[in-house]
This record gives sequence, C-alpha cells and structure tokens, in this order.
Amino acid sequence: MYHILFLLSYLLSVTLAQYPPVSNLTTITSPFDANITISFKSPRTDTCKTAFDTQQQYTGWVHIPGTYPTNTFFWFFGAREPTEQLTIWLNGGPGASSMIGLFTENGPCQVVELAAGKLGTIVRDWGWDRGSNLLYIDQPNQVGFSYDTPTNCSLDLLTSSLYTPEQVHPSSQPADTFLNGTFSSLNMSNTANTTETAGMAIWHMLQGFLGAFPEFGPTNSSIMGVHLFAESYGGKYGPAFATIWEEQNLRRLNGSIPRNATVEIKLVSLGIVNGCVDDLVQAPFYPAMAVNNTYGLTAINPTRAEAATGSFYSSGGCRAQINQCRTAVANQDPGNSGDVSVVNSICSNAYTFCNEYVVQPYNDAGRNVYDIAHFLPDPFPPSTYLEYLNTPSVQSAIGSQLNYTQTNQQVVSAFTSTGDYERQALIPDIAALLRAGVRVGFIYGDRDYICNWLGGEAISLAVAAQTSPAYASFFPAAGYAPIIVNTTYIGGAVRQYGNLSFSRIYDAGHSVPAYQPETAFQVFARIMTGTSLSTGATIDLSAYGTTGPVNSTYTNSLPASPSATCWLRNIPETCNSDQKNMIIHNQGVIINGVLYSASSDWSSIASSATPTAAGGASVTVTATEVLTGFFTATSTPTPSKKSFGASSFRMNLNLLVLPILGALASSSFLS
Repeated sequence: MYHILFLLSYLLSVTLAQYPPVSNLTTITSPFDANITISFKSPRTDTCKTAFDTQQQYTGWVHIPGTYPTNTFFWFFGAREPTEQLTIWLNGGPGASSMIGLFTENGPCQVVELAAGKLGTIVRDWGWDRGSNLLYIDQPNQVGFSYDTPTNCSLDLLTSSLYTPEQVHPSSQPADTFLNGTFSSLNMSNTANTTETAGMAIWHMLQGFLGAFPEFGPTNSSIMGVHLFAESYGGKYGPAFATIWEEQNLRRLNGSIPRNATVEIKLVSLGIVNGCVDDLVQAPFYPAMAVNNTYGLTAINPTRAEAATGSFYSSGGCRAQINQCRTAVANQDPGNSGDVSVVNSICSNAYTFCNEYVVQPYNDAGRNVYDIAHFLPDPFPPSTYLEYLNTPSVQSAIGSQLNYTQTNQQVVSAFTSTGDYERQALIPDIAALLRAGVRVGFIYGDRDYICNWLGGEAISLAVAAQTSPAYASFFPAAGYAPIIVNTTYIGGAVRQYGNLSFSRIYDAGHSVPAYQPETAFQVFARIMTGTSLSTGATIDLSAYGTTGPVNSTYTNSLPASPSATCWLRNIPETCNSDQKNMIIHNQGVIINGVLYSASSDWSSIASSATPTAAGGASVTVTATEVLTGFFTATSTPTPSKKSFGASSFRMNLNLLVLPILGALASSSFLS
C-alpha cells in the first residue's frame, strides 16, 4: 500500500508527460543562416538555483536542417560576476547527457530532497559559474533533451530500455517500472556515428546559439574567447571539436565559407577531464592500473593482468588492430564520415577486441570502472537529478517536449558500429592546438579505472613530444608541484610547462568535480585564466615550468565502499539483487525515486541529516566572498596524509542517505 501511495506523484509525472505542452518559447531565425532557428526561454530561477538571482539563465534548442531533424538542447548560465569568459561543457559517452555534468559535477545548482515527494535545487558552492558563463550542450542528436522527432515510447526501468511504438504493459511487471513517455525517435540513422560528424553538428549549433545571443559572441574590436571542457569520451570530443573550429576559422579567412554569415569561434583553452583520448597510448595502462595503482589495490589476478597486457602487444592484438583501423580510415574514409562499411567493420572489430581482452579483465574485481574504491552497484554520485528532470514542472520550466534519459543507446550503437573509439589519432591535433597558442589542461582523478590517470599522464607526455622541441624537452623535465586548493588543503599534483598541464587529483573518481568540487574548480579556473596550476599565481607562460619530483608518487588507502542506494530511474546501475527483487515483487516504498524497506527509513534519515554541499560545505552559506572568487596561494600547507582528500570523500558519502548530487551515465562507453 505504501509502495503505491508514494509512487503516485512519480507515476503522474511520467504517464502525463507525453507530448508535454511547450510554453513561452521564443523562436528566432539565426542572423547568420536563415535555415537555422533557435527556440529558447528563461526558466524560473528555482529550476536551477543560482548564487544570485541576477544571473542570466536560458534553456532552448538550436534547430539545424539536414538529412534528419536536429534539435540540440542547451542550458546557459551567466556567471556570478560579470565576465567575458564562456565555458562549454560536454559529457562523453558517447551518448551521455551533459545534464550529468550540470547537476552532479560543476553546474550552478544541485538537486536536494525538500520533503517526501518534493525535490528542489540549492546553490552549488563550487559551481563553475563562480568564474565563467557556462553552456551545457546535450549532443549528439537524441541525447538527453536533444531530439530528432518527438516520439511516444515505452520505458522499461528494469532494463533502462526504450521501445517504440508503445508496448503493452507486461502483465508480470510492476506498473511503476514500465512507463509511457515522449522521447526521440530511437532511429539510429538520425544521429552522428562518428566524432567528426558530431563535431560539425556542434559547430553549426554554436553558430545558431551565438546568433541568438550576440552578447556572448565577438564584438567589433575583439574575438570571442571560448573554453571547452569535456569529460571521458570528451577526450575525443574535445580535441576533435576544437580542431574543427580552428579549421572553420581558417575557411572563413580564405573565403571557403562566408565571413559575414559565420562567427569565428576562438578557442582559448581546452580541458580534458579523465578523458580517453587514444588507446594506442592509454590501453596498456588498464592492466597496470588494475594491479599497480597508488592505493595498494590488486583488483585482479596479476596473471590475468599480464595476459591483458599481452593482448595489447601481441601480433594481431589490440595495437595491431588499431593501426589497421587507422590505415583503413586514412585510405578509404579520410573524412571520418563513417559510411564505408569495410572500414567500419575493421574499426569496430578493433574496438571490440581491445575492450574485451585489454579493458574488461578488470570486471573480475566486481568494482566500478569509474572508481576503484567502490564495489558494484555504486550509488555515487547519486541519481536524484534523474527524478527531478522528469517532473512536469521542471519540463515546463525549461520548455521541453521530452522526458529525460541520461544515456542514449542509439548513439552508443551508432558509434560502436563505426568503431569510432579507435578511428582517430588525436594527439597530433592536441599538439597543433598547443602550437596555435591554445592552453591545454589534462585533469585526472586518481581512482578512475576506465580513463585512468596513468594513461592520461602518458597522453600528456605524448602530446608534448609531438608539439615542439621545447615542449618535448621541458614538459617531461618539469617536476610535479602540489595543487594548493586553500590554506589547508593540497588537492593533487600538477606538471605544467607553458600552455600544457597534467593534473592528478587525489581521491577522485571519473567525475572529478563530484568528488573534489573545490579542487576541480580551482584547477578549472587556473587553466581558464592562464595562471599557475599549483598556486593560482600570475605567471609568464612562455617561461614557466613547475618544479618538484619527476614522478607523482603520493599513495593513499582506499575508503570503505558505500552500500547500495537503489534509484528507480537507474535500476541496472544502482540496485543490488535484493533491491531488484523487492521492486519486481512490489515490496518496499519509493520516496523521491529511491527504494526503502519502509517509509520510516526515509523519515529517520531525513530528520537526522542536514544537507551539505559536495565536499562538506554548508549549503546555506550566503556570504558573497564565499560564493565568488578564486584562490591564490602564498604558501604551501602541510596537511596530514588524511587531509589529502580521504576525509573529504567520506563526507561526500554521507550524502548518499540524503542524495543531492545526481548520477553518472549508464553506458557501455563512458560518461
């Protein structure tokens, strides 16, 4: 009975959300391209609570013509203090929504439980709007709130599967786990299938966005500067998209495309957060991370790890197949369009082999690929935001016709079919960006497995080697300096020379800002502003290099793994077998999308817990000096080993009983 009562408002939020009415959208035509239109609105300020009510906020879609409809969703936030900085954030996947980053990592707000059956948002102290205007984009087409054609579908929450046309509710399945809603068409042909095609779509999207919001574009006397930060599969998106922007800029200059009908997108910095950039460099570090990490964890049998390493180097192994793939792309599909079947087959087979024999042996450990400290299922970051974004009031506030899902399996399938994961050698692109004066920062949490810091460090060294003789010499020689976050805390170690930096963030998993929000913000701000990654001090980048040990050798112990918290909207990723059985047999109660054995379990937790922001800071802080500004160190703190982040992370885990942060992408790829 309780189960039914507490689910009532939840069911209404989904079953009544088919083709939800769109209200108060303003639609304009791009001044640069009459074929592109932009529909947008300013949502209620409490939809995503910002530090100051004066901060601008827009949600909307850029409608781009083509062989299929492309309606790309964006959520824009003005900075807490006036600034000309514009940061674009992209989650990865492929197929992962950037709402993951907005609501669980670095956006202005986070979702909290206000009461039984009531969710809301509060200000995130270390949101990146503290230093920049922010633009979150759901891409490629059909991801998150982006869509081709609104389509009525059925959603099976037990498997996170979508079906169209709508299916008859299975008689053996609880009603609350099989829902009707509005989503994209689920047509795999109506989205990008390679990073290259996704990148061109985003270039067109930005042309439309900047046409609608010229105040964030170039003026007569200056060229707009953009900062692109991308996570996970963003290790591919970031360099590829940035390269496309640079190429389009050159085409504007040489007249290949009209200058008066386009906008120059001048990239100032590129940040890659736990990015998977290139398996040729990073893949050997999967077995290494599994058995030889800085936490003393031997996750799998060393013999199994040796076999995985052998699968990379052996004749006909992972390395050989990647090279074969790239040769085929260069010879038969140089534009990376993904429409040459023989090339797709070679590259897809390479990805499948590398994934199965080099990456997946770690699965023996039963631990999360996003955090070696956590056994599966992993409740961190929490999935509360999934429930929030599927409430009618929120969908109405942002003007969405669609229900929300955090990962699109059609995009996953499209990218898998072309073997996109292995197609591009992106290190030369990153090196070219450095030579063009773009700042490049690699940021890696040291508890991530799937895009681990050992491989990330190797990528940074490979980039330096291909950039110039100076970078090839001075970047590896630069020592690791402490990342001084505040007067008492060292958040990691950084190697920096010139415009290139590599930051190892202590006690952080895949989604670094969710684990270490203050550290992540300070590193972001220092990359964006071109200051010392170690201290935040103003430096001469042409002559600056960090000093310290040549290797980052800091070690720590793993914290205890948290117990499972089961979210109805993320059953496959967050619920253990007992919890799944409870749901299947209609047992327990669902409150704010979370399964409890009894309603009293929620009441006792809610009455005894005080919501805190990620990292432990109070969510009720209102002092202006706390909500704005960067930190510049004048001395190096000497914290105990415990204060290097472990205690901060345990404080984050306390939030699991009153979840406020959100969820990682549920995907066979990356977030």
